[in-house]
Amino acid sequence: MGIFGKIFNGLKKTKDALVSKINSIFHGELDDEFFEDLEYTLISSDISVTATEDIIDNVKTSCKKQKIKTMEEFKEVLRDAMMEILANDEEEEDYPVAITIVGVNGVGKTTAIGKLAHSFKQDRKSVLMVAGDTFRAAAADQLTEWSKRANVRIVKYTEGADPGAVVFDGLESAKAKKDDVVLIDTAGRLQNKSNLMEELRKINKVIDKAWEGERKNYIVLDATTGQNALSQVEIFNEIIPLDGIILTKLDGTAKGGVVFTIAKEYNIPVKYIGVGEGIDDLQKFDVKAFVDSII
Repeated sequence: MGIFGKIFNGLKKTKDALVSKINSIFHGELDDEFFEDLEYTLISSDISVTATEDIIDNVKTSCKKQKIKTMEEFKEVLRDAMMEILANDEEEEDYPVAITIVGVNGVGKTTAIGKLAHSFKQDRKSVLMVAGDTFRAAAADQLTEWSKRANVRIVKYTEGADPGAVVFDGLESAKAKKDDVVLIDTAGRLQNKSNLMEELRKINKVIDKAWEGERKNYIVLDATTGQNALSQVEIFNEIIPLDGIILTKLDGTAKGGVVFTIAKEYNIPVKYIGVGEGIDDLQKFDVKAFVDSII
C-alpha cells in the first residue's frame, strides 16, 4: 500500500464523521443557516473555534466569488481553505541532527521513536537511539526492542542512572561513529513532576554544550485526546522550545481535526502522523494528502 493509501485508511474515522455531517447539512443553498451548521460541524470534529472561523471566512469568500452550487464544487473550496490553515514552509532536517523526543506517558512515545528510526533508515540514514528515560521501569528495554526491529544502534544505562550522562555519552558516540540522526528518548512527564521537568532542562543544556550539529525538539501527542493535547504542547514548550509535533493514533479517532487546531493555535508544524500499528505506519505529514483523506 502506498503512502497516500495508508493515510487515507488511517484517517477513515475522521473522514466518515466529517463528510457524513457535511453531506447531511448541504441542501444546495449556501445560506446563513448552512454556514452556521458548517461551523458546528467543524468544531464538533475538534477543530478550534478560531481555526473554524478562518476556514469559514475563506470558504464564504470563495463560494461567492466562484458562484459555487454543487457539493463537489463546495468540497474543493473547503479543501483549499483547510490547506491554507495547515500550510507551512518547514524545511527538511539538515544532517547530522539530534532530535529530542518529549511527551507524557501513554502517548506512544517509545513506539514513535522506533518507527521514526525505521523511517530514517529507509532514507538510508545512520541512526542512534539514546535511552534518556531512566526514570520509568523497563523504558530502556522497550527502546532496545525497537532498536532491534529498526536495526539501529542504542546507548543505554541502567534504570535510575543520570539521564544527562546517558545523553552526553550518546552524543559522543554519535559523533565518533558519524551518525546522521540521534533520537533521544526522555522520561514522560507532567507539570506536577517538577523534578522531571528540571531533568528535561538539564538534558537540553547537555545537548547545547555537547552537540554542534542540527537539533530539533519534537513532542509526541495522542490524537485520541483531541484538544486536551494542546495543554501538553503549552507545558513542554515552556521548558524546551518545540520544533515539531508527532501526532499518534490518528487511525483510532474521529478527532483528526485537532491538526487544524494545533496549526492555528501554535506556530509548530506537525511533522509526522501515526496511522496504524505497523513499523512503517508513521508517515511524514503531507498537507495535501491529509486534507484529501478527510474530505
